[in-house]
Amino acid sequence: MAAELVEAMNMVKSFRVSDLQTLLASMGRSKSGLKQDLVGRALRLVQTEYSPELLKNVRQLYESRFPKASGWLAARRPEGVPVAYSSLSSSPTATSQGADYLNGISKPLPAPAAEVKLVALPFYQTLETLLPPTELIAQNNEKLQDSQCIFELTPTQADQIRNASELRPGIRSIQVVLRICYTDSIGVQEDQYPPNIAVKVNQSYCHVPGYYPSNKPGVEPRRPCRPVNITPWLHLSSITNRVTITWGNFGKRYSVAVYLVKVYTAADLFNQLKLCSVESAERCRERIQDKLRFDPESEIATTGLRVSLICPLVKMRLGVPCRVLTCAHLQCFDAVFFLQMNEKKPTWTCPVCDKPAPFELLTIDGLLSEILKETNEDIEEIEYLTDGSWRPIRDEKERDKERERSHTPEYRVVDICIPEANGHSPAHSSTSLSGKSGSGSVGVSGGAPGGAGGGGGVVVDLTLDSSSEEEGGGAGGDSEDTEDSADSPAPKRGRYNYDKDLVTAY
Repeated sequence: MAAELVEAMNMVKSFRVSDLQTLLASMGRSKSGLKQDLVGRALRLVQTEYSPELLKNVRQLYESRFPKASGWLAARRPEGVPVAYSSLSSSPTATSQGADYLNGISKPLPAPAAEVKLVALPFYQTLETLLPPTELIAQNNEKLQDSQCIFELTPTQADQIRNASELRPGIRSIQVVLRICYTDSIGVQEDQYPPNIAVKVNQSYCHVPGYYPSNKPGVEPRRPCRPVNITPWLHLSSITNRVTITWGNFGKRYSVAVYLVKVYTAADLFNQLKLCSVESAERCRERIQDKLRFDPESEIATTGLRVSLICPLVKMRLGVPCRVLTCAHLQCFDAVFFLQMNEKKPTWTCPVCDKPAPFELLTIDGLLSEILKETNEDIEEIEYLTDGSWRPIRDEKERDKERERSHTPEYRVVDICIPEANGHSPAHSSTSLSGKSGSGSVGVSGGAPGGAGGGGGVVVDLTLDSSSEEEGGGAGGDSEDTEDSADSPAPKRGRYNYDKDLVTAY
């Protein structure tokens, strides 16, 4: 009975949402909610109200999804499956007794399903598969689960690890890595850690990459899901290696795999990029001409495209210009810095447009490489023209900056006081009209009689007080009108220093 109950629970965990809803509805339970809620509700139903009728419903739903399933068969290892590829086990005693259990319980044999495929990683070359992708199965309803896998290294594999060169002290170029992903046979799967993950290799915990802090407010820290290097804790002999994975059971299905790999550095990938993926200058010119080709249906004609010579990643001048073949822009980023950043934090995202930038689609821009060699360090931007040629735009940029700083239009400055500039003699001092320098009048003189000479300059002495001229009537300066001012209050004046009661008609 206990074995059948456990198998029924495992079948329920493999159900789709529609299967879960059908099972709950047949037993009079609510079928609303998310899949995680439906799974939990169905598992509690199986545990609390286990009956032949419920068992029959679970079996029918399971066989409808896996028509070729053999049903309730005793657990046994299929013929031809080696010990190194045995299923995961959560109990050491189960392995020692020779039973091939999945987490210590018997498992129905479903129809052969498509194998889970992990995405290829640029910094890792798979040499051999030590454990193919195998699903982590929960043993009970606890949130934390422990699952074990075992494998052995052949003498050849052990020698490869011992004789491998060191990338840095303690880190060899040949490694045994553990990879975890979602259990999904559709497409290739990226590395994805389950919650609360911990990895123990031969009774010693190994390092799992931690979370990267986020600089953006409201964004949770992200864990970089990369292969876990378990090489330092392995037995490099014929002794069986045991790996225990602690993981959080929150409704997601995960698979684990173990590989023997060769690890590359950013310098190794850069050398591959230089040898295999360089776009010629001629092909780059053709690409530019295609982008700038006149389109009769377009209302705006594009005559040039500006490209910065500064890397958007590090804000420095480009060394090796690189871009993605599938991106529409011509702007490049530095290949060396891009590979170094992905070696530490693999994102493989274009820094210009934020689209995926896998290593196999990277290419070095041959035309921009030539331009960087031909231009000086102070040139930060160029413009591609319709014929595929280019020109620096340093002068225009500096002139724009100067105009922005001064906020002054670019007009020709003419000194009107210089005779050679206007063809007239210098204007007389305004003291000839007022008799005093700064006494209260504004001196105005023209280069021609009546102040209307053709092209003559006008000189205004702004050091004089214009209010005294208005009060005194012009050139009189200080007039003796104290009697009127003593008897009557001073007239009100506005912000422009004239009498408010005075209205001038033109």
